[in-house]
Amino acid sequence: MATERIRVVLVDDHPLYLAGVRGALVGATDVEVVGSAVDAKSGLALVLDLAPNVVLLDPHLPDGNGLDVIRAMSDKAATTAVIVLTMLNDSESLFAAMRAGARGYLVKGSDAEEIIAAVRIVADGGAVFGPAVAERMLETLTAQQSPDRTTLFPELTDRERETLVCLAEGRSNAAIATYLGLSPKTVRNYVSSIFVKPHAVDRTEVIIRARDAGLGRGSSHDRGGGSRRT
Repeated sequence: MATERIRVVLVDDHPLYLAGVRGALVGATDVEVVGSAVDAKSGLALVLDLAPNVVLLDPHLPDGNGLDVIRAMSDKAATTAVIVLTMLNDSESLFAAMRAGARGYLVKGSDAEEIIAAVRIVADGGAVFGPAVAERMLETLTAQQSPDRTTLFPELTDRERETLVCLAEGRSNAAIATYLGLSPKTVRNYVSSIFVKPHAVDRTEVIIRARDAGLGRGSSHDRGGGSRRT
């Protein structure tokens, strides 16, 4: 039985670049480009119509605010993950995109392997950043003082902290959803928020920092059994 391919929609107002990305994805046998658009309105309509697994989106579109488009896609197409593909690699643009609901952030100039890998990661429920963005985020991390164990990620909500503990235990998004009694979409949103607030590079970075602070190692509220409800 053939494995179902990852369905991708491209949204970019530069036809040549659009063609280049399409060509890059052709080399992946598990990826299929099902549509493309050159503006915000048609891009959103295409996503709502086709319900792809992943959207590769340049947020700087001629007819709309890219962040609004990402929010709309996240709200109206719950099964679609958005990867931002842009010329900007500054922290402000990155965090704004992630807060809007993007699951990945790549800088234009990323090679075919990086783009394909990002598509696979977000389609599988993860989040991803390109090397150029990751380097900038690492600079932010190393500029900060090491957090006290009792104040690790103080910006997280209680629910986000519970999700972080589950991540530190090595649970998948699906397992976290079952354990906490949440929907998969809610868990994905919490995980994305966790990445943004502590300015972590990826899931591994978050887990390492959480475990260094003692989370996910037999905390009493993590052994109670049974699911939890919001």
